[in-house]
Amino acid sequence: MKSAMASDMDRSTLLNCLARVGAGCGLLVLASIAFAQTALAQSAAAEDWRQHEIAVLQGLDKVTARISRFEVPVGQTVRFGTFNIRVETCQDLPPTLPPESAAFVHVEDQPPDEPPRELFSGWMFASSPGLNAVEHPVYDVWVASCKSASTEGQSSAAGSN
Repeated sequence: MKSAMASDMDRSTLLNCLARVGAGCGLLVLASIAFAQTALAQSAAAEDWRQHEIAVLQGLDKVTARISRFEVPVGQTVRFGTFNIRVETCQDLPPTLPPESAAFVHVEDQPPDEPPRELFSGWMFASSPGLNAVEHPVYDVWVASCKSASTEGQSSAAGSN
């Protein structure tokens, strides 16, 4: 009973806030959601993350509006458009925790007859593809999921986020 009252009070407080403050309150709500996601990610201890051998990435060619799904073995480099993409690690949480996949990725842009130029080096999260985005006028790349070499024969929908 008490939790239902608290939920109703939170909902009415939120509605009052939106009615009075408008966009400023919207930003507060977004900040609260971001804080909750961060707290959730931190609640997963380091030992909860499972290592995988393969990162499943998606790439967008903005010129053709075509999305490609491709796999990158950890420690190897693949080519997507003019990008050289190397994955250092790919990890996910077990099914008992909220779904999340994360990979540490290096992205270089290497147009023909030019030296490579580093565009991105850092963590990418499947649940927040815009959080650490690769900024490029033609291509976008993001993490879709992680998988082990032993799961190749299984349905990709079963283990993806």
